[in-house]
Amino acid sequence: MEAGTHASAAEVEYAGEVRAQTESRLGFQVAGKLVQRLVDVGDVVRKGQLLAELDAQDYALAAQAAQAQVAAAKTQRDLAQADWERYSALKEKGFISGVELDRRKATLQSAQAQLEQAQAQASAQNNQSSYTRLVANASGVITAVQAEPGQVVTAGAPVVQLAHDGARDVVIAVPEGVRSRVKSGQAVQVRIWAQNKTLDASVREVAASADPVTRTYTVKVQLQAGGQPPLGATAYVWMQSADHVNDTLIKLPSTAVWEQSGASMVWVFDRQSSSVHARKVEVAGVDGNDVVIAAGVDKGMQLVAAGTHVLTEGQKVSIYQPRHPDAAR
Repeated sequence: MEAGTHASAAEVEYAGEVRAQTESRLGFQVAGKLVQRLVDVGDVVRKGQLLAELDAQDYALAAQAAQAQVAAAKTQRDLAQADWERYSALKEKGFISGVELDRRKATLQSAQAQLEQAQAQASAQNNQSSYTRLVANASGVITAVQAEPGQVVTAGAPVVQLAHDGARDVVIAVPEGVRSRVKSGQAVQVRIWAQNKTLDASVREVAASADPVTRTYTVKVQLQAGGQPPLGATAYVWMQSADHVNDTLIKLPSTAVWEQSGASMVWVFDRQSSSVHARKVEVAGVDGNDVVIAAGVDKGMQLVAAGTHVLTEGQKVSIYQPRHPDAAR
């Protein structure tokens, strides 16, 4: 046979898991003791639904103290207001100077500022008290629980994980050698194992860094509209990278390649001497029944396609000529 170039594309299937496109780890904005958790894994929740609560006694007392400070500041403001009104009347009658009236006005402005400060602090303290109630920020399904009643949690520590309703992703992991050939927006096919159906999808996100343990890259594949398989379902992603299509690869039938001392070899036919000579080649992979050659064979070389096991170095051979033209097909 004469070595020629062929088109080749990477076609591979990866196993993955169906996940929500948006997942939130929900936690309290304040620290405290968890007194109750109202949801478990698998529960369906609505937006605004109460999920868990902290002991709010200390925050309630702090809110009461803040309200007391507002009342005190308001009293001081009202007293300064009354003083300023009285001194304004005395100024009109000429009993006091303008400097004294300005002093009363400054006292009133200071009391007003202290009142506004106390009101702001009270508002912030009321917010702190409301933060002891953890509510769902969207409708969805609880996929993980990370705290139990009685546990003291810090501000921001995850308590539950919520998978939002809506679009679904299939999350897979690809090796380092494939990472550069997977592109965002690339069209792929997804097969849902439980439902035994295939869905159209596209690559939505490719991780910029590898997992430190597995050294693989996480790829998120977005299912097209209408694809809503159950969360956690097993899925298989079949992709063919257009960037990996190579029309300069040389393919040989598996019968043309043989092994010698751990190396892959082929027999090259010398037209002038009508003999064969062994040549070492580098195999890039397998494509069906063909072997993809990375190096060692050039286009146009005459190679032995069958019967490699009965030949020896320098052996004289002749090119097979079929009796009928159709037999060569």
